[in-house]
Amino acid sequence: MDTFCSDAELGYERSRTRFVPGERLLLDEVYRLAHLPLVAADHPDVIHARPGATYHNGRHERIFSLVLPVPHDALEQSVAYRELEAELRQSPFAPKIAWDLLPKRRERLHATICGSLSKDVPYRISDDERAALRQLGPLRIELRGLFSGKINVGRLYLRVYPECRNGMNLLRRIQSALGRPETDLYLVGLFNFVDHLEAVEAAALHDLVQRWWHRSILTLDVTALWLLGASDDLVLDARVEDVIPLE
Repeated sequence: MDTFCSDAELGYERSRTRFVPGERLLLDEVYRLAHLPLVAADHPDVIHARPGATYHNGRHERIFSLVLPVPHDALEQSVAYRELEAELRQSPFAPKIAWDLLPKRRERLHATICGSLSKDVPYRISDDERAALRQLGPLRIELRGLFSGKINVGRLYLRVYPECRNGMNLLRRIQSALGRPETDLYLVGLFNFVDHLEAVEAAALHDLVQRWWHRSILTLDVTALWLLGASDDLVLDARVEDVIPLE
């Protein structure tokens, strides 16, 4: 039987959006700077640039990260995912989802494991790091949904629950192998809003998140990771620079 890390071991509960009954859900500044310019460039609340930030109209220098790829065909064949998407399309807030974004990103669906490894120049994964990852071997993950966070409010995700092997979160093992900080949030970004949600729409989203929180969407065997380079947070111009095998 597969053993995955639990919510007690991961950070999803503490990081989820706190919906307030009767109140709108407002897109936060992070989202309005990094995402909204890419999905609704003419929205009056777009933040085109900000002092100290590298974003300009949602784009920045090319950043390279180690990510866990999620095959779009496997996701789209999942009965649970198709049911979730159908509910989203029938929801009161459906007109505020950037549906045209889905086909543009379907080849690059992923969860970031080690973000911002380098800028402009692709990160070089050393022979020792590759050996450590191969020694770890393939791993299993389970995707569950739906998730809306306290930061980057406006984007909806699936949550990654990594395999727990001998009491160890295997995604933390990967982070450790590259000498990176160990984290407890691994998210697959899927849906983006083009506007704030009215109170009725926010309540409908809250209900959907609650009902789908414990639902399993897909279980995947991961045999390789990607080094992904992109100059926007929606990876619209992303390119896989390297494929790193786990076996």
